[in-house]
Amino acid sequence: MNRRTLLALAVGAALLASGCTGSGGSAQGADAEAPDDPSKVDGTITVLTHRTDLVQDGTMKKYAAEFNKTYPKVKVEFDGITDYEGEVKIRMNTENYGDVLMIPAVIEKKDYPRFFASLGSTEERSEKYRFTDYTAVGGKVYGQSPLGAVPGFIYNKKVWSQAGITDWPTTPDEFLAGLKAIKSKTDAVPYYTNFKDGWPLSQWTGVRGSVSCDEQATTRWAEGNPWAEGGELRVADSLLYDIVHEGLVEKDPTTTNWEASKPKLAKGEIATMWLGSWAVIQMQGAAKQAGTDPDDIGFMPFPAQKDGTFCAVTSPDYNQAVNIHSEHKEAARAWIDWFTDKSGYARDNLALSPLKDAPLPDMLKPYEEAGVKLLDLDDSKGAELKTLENQSEVGINKPDYRKELVDMARGARKGDPDDYLDGLGEKWTETQKSLGY
Repeated sequence: MNRRTLLALAVGAALLASGCTGSGGSAQGADAEAPDDPSKVDGTITVLTHRTDLVQDGTMKKYAAEFNKTYPKVKVEFDGITDYEGEVKIRMNTENYGDVLMIPAVIEKKDYPRFFASLGSTEERSEKYRFTDYTAVGGKVYGQSPLGAVPGFIYNKKVWSQAGITDWPTTPDEFLAGLKAIKSKTDAVPYYTNFKDGWPLSQWTGVRGSVSCDEQATTRWAEGNPWAEGGELRVADSLLYDIVHEGLVEKDPTTTNWEASKPKLAKGEIATMWLGSWAVIQMQGAAKQAGTDPDDIGFMPFPAQKDGTFCAVTSPDYNQAVNIHSEHKEAARAWIDWFTDKSGYARDNLALSPLKDAPLPDMLKPYEEAGVKLLDLDDSKGAELKTLENQSEVGINKPDYRKELVDMARGARKGDPDDYLDGLGEKWTETQKSLGY
């Protein structure tokens, strides 16, 4: 399942509104220094993780064993949590929320120094790592994602080829034409909405920066109207509406099933889904289980170009942080550094490495060969954007408004799509004015 983006659906309440007040005031500003001598670092640390699958199958234990080859005196224990957002939010009312944890989405960025120890300056860490802006407060970085992803369409290359399409569409109209060709020339469902599960619809917000090819897209959304004519959400949501309205999706979106969709795409029963690079390994795994060729799984960028170039935005998974109350900050910092730099976790998940000098994963080689420009968004306005989303109640990272849009497109509710999208933009800009943005 989608890692960071799916669990970010829990966002919607500010830290104080959630009842998560913590007790980090006295420790605010503490640093977790990188250890100089691994042989002197000791202690038992608890790592909270949402990857319950990797805890249960022993994968995390294997990572810890490798870590111990460098840090033999540190014992690493894992606490896999199914309802990560809900449970960790409650734990953070105390000082007992592990030594290392993924930063819950509910925590406001401005509050990071209350709960987490600094990993160093933004200036220093940004030279080596991607995604530092996402956890930077006051010139210091409070978390680091061990892997990243880019948004895109997961597709079955064999089905698209059978429909006569071998080049990636460069415009929404070309993409629609491709889906129509799939409908007329194959037995596959051209596009699968995953409407019932809901969260895949929120993935469409991942177009931020991809249409404009602008690293300042977050700032543009925070200060402008993404549903204005030519705006990125206007382009994406209009495409989604047209796909459904043209009958290019499953017969009954209310009966979709995320887990069942994986083998269907692998076997060519479904042609396309908008998700992200994180899903490639899951689809390839489904292909192996189904006895089909994992190489049939393709990944293409959003159908938009600027000056003849596709753009795709890199985004972090959960960011790991050191509990500001940890009694073993040095050991906790050692784990984060090792897991980020040395574990191979990103490679094992076919994901984008947070290390700027690392090669692209194999599944992104077609992007490299096609000259797709990868953008690292400036997230300096990320906190304002989150506040704007919460206050406006539009829910760009939730499935609700797109469910209404899909229902409108398939005739399950009345409404005009342009009026509907205009209304979202008005609600957005009115909230901006009330917040003084």
